Amino acid sequence: MPRNAGIIGPLAVAPTTSVASGVYGLPGQQRAAAWPALTYTLTSLVIAGGGGGGGDRGAADWASGGGGGGGFRYFDGTSTVVVGTSYTVTIGAGGAGGPASVVGPTGNGTNGANSSFISLTSAGGGGGACFSSNGEAGNAGGSGGGGSYTGSPYDGHGGAGNTPSVSPSQGNAGGDGRGPANYGGGGGGGAGAVGAVASSTIAGAGGAGASNSITGGAVTYAGGGGGAGYNNSSWYGRGGTGGGGNGGANGGNGVAGTANLGGGGGAHGGTGGGGVGSAGGSGVVILSILTANYSGVTSGSPTVSTSGSNTILKYTSSGTYSA
Repeated sequence: MPRNAGIIGPLAVAPTTSVASGVYGLPGQQRAAAWPALTYTLTSLVIAGGGGGGGDRGAADWASGGGGGGGFRYFDGTSTVVVGTSYTVTIGAGGAGGPASVVGPTGNGTNGANSSFISLTSAGGGGGACFSSNGEAGNAGGSGGGGSYTGSPYDGHGGAGNTPSVSPSQGNAGGDGRGPANYGGGGGGGAGAVGAVASSTIAGAGGAGASNSITGGAVTYAGGGGGAGYNNSSWYGRGGTGGGGNGGANGGNGVAGTANLGGGGGAHGGTGGGGVGSAGGSGVVILSILTANYSGVTSGSPTVSTSGSNTILKYTSSGTYSA
């Protein structure tokens, strides 16, 4: 007789069903590898870091573009996890603003970093454009950065949004820079709208972000940063709702994107003095889990709250969730 830890009978017995599929008799329970994995689904919101605003090259008659909002992706009850498995949560940092007194794309703001949960990834927002002799385009990203303006007829185009392409779209394109009267940079794209094209009287506003109620109340995320204006201090582009920072004007600094909303950074205002663009805001990952399924095992110090029958985990720094 084989030694089966006190259980009489042969060890190598295939699992047998009793009442329903996945319910096993005692011999089958001896072979844990044959058990079906226990899973459940949860809802997740993944917001990437916003792009940095374009820097001020330090030349007259030009203006830089605002940073694009971070990619916005929402998975309503479709994220499947396996009980006992640990999943990594990654929070994307906001992109740095473009440097001062640099010509061409090296003066663009840096793209924000990606955020992710399981295999679900949102792309960082595109950096806003800086000066080049023929107008510079904003960077592509979750939402695109705004284009620069360097004198007629050189309108720098806004960067493409929803890059890489996913469905539904994670963001929108940045706006073009334009002049000539007041030399405005384009606004960065937002999760809910494209960045505004600069007009002859004001720089482009950042595109509006998108609202979501995963926490139990509506919050707007991933707005675009405002483009920079030239000369008059009131000609800057406003940041998009959802954390987008205002652009600067007349040599003034832009405003950084809001942390943990994924907003794009505002561009630095141009007057010929040179200056650094403003940083994009960091991203966030939020999980909504049926409280009956919630394990209570996390790292990274997420904020824990409840909404109805669900437990809400809000990650503002990278960590893990063990299902």
